[in-house]
Amino acid sequence: MWFMCLLILFLISGLDTSESSDSSEIIFLENENDKMFIRSADCVCVPYFKCKEVVEDGVGVINIRTANPCNTLEVCCGAGNTTTESIIPKTRWTGQRPCGIRNKEGFGLRITGIEDNETQFGEFPWMVALFRTSTNKRTMEKTETYHCGASLIHPQVVLTAAHCVSDKAYKYRIRAGEWDIHTTNELFPHQEREVKETIIHPQYYKGGFFYDFALLILDSPLEISENVDVVCLPDKTMIPQQVFCSATGWGQEVFSEEGKNPAILKKIDLPIVDRDTCQKRLRNTRLGAQFKLHETFICAGGELGKGACKGDGGSPLVCPVDDETDRFYQAGIVAWGIDCGKEDVPGAYADVAKAMDWIDDVMTRHTFDRSIYRYGK
Repeated sequence: MWFMCLLILFLISGLDTSESSDSSEIIFLENENDKMFIRSADCVCVPYFKCKEVVEDGVGVINIRTANPCNTLEVCCGAGNTTTESIIPKTRWTGQRPCGIRNKEGFGLRITGIEDNETQFGEFPWMVALFRTSTNKRTMEKTETYHCGASLIHPQVVLTAAHCVSDKAYKYRIRAGEWDIHTTNELFPHQEREVKETIIHPQYYKGGFFYDFALLILDSPLEISENVDVVCLPDKTMIPQQVFCSATGWGQEVFSEEGKNPAILKKIDLPIVDRDTCQKRLRNTRLGAQFKLHETFICAGGELGKGACKGDGGSPLVCPVDDETDRFYQAGIVAWGIDCGKEDVPGAYADVAKAMDWIDDVMTRHTFDRSIYRYGK
């Protein structure tokens, strides 16, 4: 009996029941050279750019694959290390950029743990999300849903696919500067505008998506900023060479998901496929041996598991400007595809060069500056 009591006392005395001497100690998960908060005895969830322990030199480092007790782009910040003011990056946009500049390292945030082609924040500042609003005639209740991608070619003009906006039963709104659609915790906010006027190419043919071009005139100009800027457009005689270009988009399903999981803008690098090869490969699909690729399309992709898919319609396909690795022009618009991401089956993109006369004419009639999307070609 006494032996059992002594044994219990010995076991209890061996336990460490003391609390940490520093209740605000943060526990980190190390990933290469980056640090990410995973839990804390005394911390609060704040946007990453309001925590001094995460943001160094004004650039936050977030590992999107690390478990996080807070909302997306929030961190658990130790007591005394939060700030009520945003920690602004030292390297900022100067307001003097030409068109088509890609921010490869992003602005104010650098993400690691990329496994699913996520972009950096502000990497493609011309990317636009297009929403449409429908009204229930019985209840008069309005419902807004993400519909297509688009691109900014002027502070008040957006370029997209005609098939995205041909239905006059809907009203449309755009969102520029968007990145992770499940949060507003980015350092620089997105901007929204109503579509005042929809202009569809006069030769658009719905049956085959020929001349699949549309311009959206916004109700007021967007403010050009770190995460909102215009893309370059090609000369009307330009033919994309056999280089790798980039398509960006969110995909429709992502916008309908609920929860805190990141829904970040994605990119995919795709090879340009020449017309003859593209037509030959598409004839091997259900389109059949008599299929003829219309002159208003260019082709890209055909690699297994890579391609623009549902919800990416209207999104831009951009290619490098000559030898400038971080400057791009828009070669195409996502139009249609057969079994996206299937090997040897390229996707079809509306050829922006074929629409340049029409685009220039619309811009002139609306007294918009056309030089903003020119890059010297």
